[in-house]
Amino acid sequence: MPQPSFDDRTDFDNADKGFLGTASQPQITDGAGRVVWDLDAYAFLHGEAPDTANPSLWRQSQLAAKHGLYRVCEGIFQVRGFDLSNISFVEGDQGVIVVDPLLSVECAAAALSLYREHRGERPVTAVIYSHSHADHFGGVRGVLSDGTKVPVIAPSGFLEHAVAENVYAGTAMNRRSVFMYGAVLPKGAAGQIGAGLGPTTSTGTISLIEPNTYVTRTGQEVVVDGVRMVFQLTPGTEAPAEMNFSLPDRRALCMAENATHTLHNVLTLRGALVRDPHVWANYLTEAVELFSGGSDVLFASHHWPTWGTEELTLFLSRQRDLYAYLHDQTLRMLNQGHTGAEIAERIQLPPALEGAWHARGYYGSVSHNVKAVYQRYMGWFDGNPAHLWALPPEESAKKHVEFMGGAREVLPKARAAVEAGELRWAAQVLDYVVFADPGDTGARALLAEVYDALGHGAENGTWRNFYLQGAAELRGNKAPTPIDSASPDVMRALSIAQVFDSVAVRVDGPRAWDTTLTIDWNFTDPVEEVRLELANGVLVQTTAHDGSDADLTLTLTKAQLLRLVATQSLDGITTEGDTDALTTLFGLLDDADPDFAIVTP
Repeated sequence: MPQPSFDDRTDFDNADKGFLGTASQPQITDGAGRVVWDLDAYAFLHGEAPDTANPSLWRQSQLAAKHGLYRVCEGIFQVRGFDLSNISFVEGDQGVIVVDPLLSVECAAAALSLYREHRGERPVTAVIYSHSHADHFGGVRGVLSDGTKVPVIAPSGFLEHAVAENVYAGTAMNRRSVFMYGAVLPKGAAGQIGAGLGPTTSTGTISLIEPNTYVTRTGQEVVVDGVRMVFQLTPGTEAPAEMNFSLPDRRALCMAENATHTLHNVLTLRGALVRDPHVWANYLTEAVELFSGGSDVLFASHHWPTWGTEELTLFLSRQRDLYAYLHDQTLRMLNQGHTGAEIAERIQLPPALEGAWHARGYYGSVSHNVKAVYQRYMGWFDGNPAHLWALPPEESAKKHVEFMGGAREVLPKARAAVEAGELRWAAQVLDYVVFADPGDTGARALLAEVYDALGHGAENGTWRNFYLQGAAELRGNKAPTPIDSASPDVMRALSIAQVFDSVAVRVDGPRAWDTTLTIDWNFTDPVEEVRLELANGVLVQTTAHDGSDADLTLTLTKAQLLRLVATQSLDGITTEGDTDALTTLFGLLDDADPDFAIVTP
């Protein structure tokens, strides 16, 4: 199959185009002086790829690590390389509109400072969140101070999805993000070199200001600070709530995260809802039809722009074909009886896509995306009865190792597999040994060696990071999860129903089987009444009362509820009835583990 040419320097030319300068101070710190981003961390990415890096991923990492302020077109600028994502600035009549203010407050403030250094002290006149992932809204308080009244524009459904993703399964996602982005791995030719979509995630403060203007339909036009924008809603694509938009008077098109210089994820390795590549492809077709002919430049929330109407139309069309092909071919083969794992080994991209740099699997991969498409339609079960009730990993591992003659027999065979280049098989076998006996230092060391080799050969940035983080933890180098996405701003943005949902998923069901209780919650700000009933290990919320008395009635505000959940303090809350009901409920809640084991039992 054809491969893209390393002699093609178009991406490097485009990534450098419009460069105006970068920050004089490379380290971005928080209020305590802790470094949350280092612009010099990837300075080693120069020259030819070393033996410890896939040449294609090395090239992508070189491009993604470029940092500074860039001119996209007249009145539109981007700061790139200050976080995983880009922050864009659209100049208006009185100030500047900020698009996607990065993940961290500190990084967003540094980016705005760099913009103003080159373009003057323009006030922020609006903020746009293109979609509901934290690296596109978390830094907003770095560009807007408290009390600033400007339009904050987002797609319909933004707030619900933004806060739910970061709270309901936030602890598990954050833990797996450590592996996916390699944020705590050492940066270097043998370590973390990038994440494909960008360098890595910053580790600063995540904030959120609630939107006050929602885009509810494709074709909706908004004029802010004299800038005309036409929006395209794209729910269910790269995020549950997402939108592209055109700036027709600038002949510019923002594609959010729906079309970047990589194959994206149908299911991100950190965990999320499975995305719909069929819908994704259809929205890219719609974007071509709506906007491409009237655009001279395409920019996005990651990577570098594409200039030229013909070039950006081809780029969008091939991105569309990429997701459509993976979707359709997976469906074709699953209807022939192949499982997700089998399809992932069989599928091959067509030559035009295989040969396009922007279609390479630096962030998503063909392999795990195909399995995600299978999962979306068929679920976890592949139809084989032997897989219907398989043993859990630790028990299965012990029996595998016993059947193979014990660890003393397995390890020499695993070493032979490594020497024969059978790394995937060696990893699978050694994983059995480690899960059967996590104290087997020889197995851990050899599996770490295998993970290093698999990581150094991976073209996909997130696969590399998973392998190298796994190797580090097998060697005992396990760092605490550096980020908590359930920040105070995110928690304040939860609805009362979502707050109670976040409590319900912490109830230890078996311990709560025999406990019944009823608590009425009368909220004065906002005005709302909720009854919580615990029975059969399930915490149910309802607004319909059957006239029966509650064990406890509380009168409070939403702010007091958040404090109560965080501290279990009833200060300032009016109570009527037995407060032991609340003590009982809190006593049945489990705490999440932000640093749970992944590569060991």
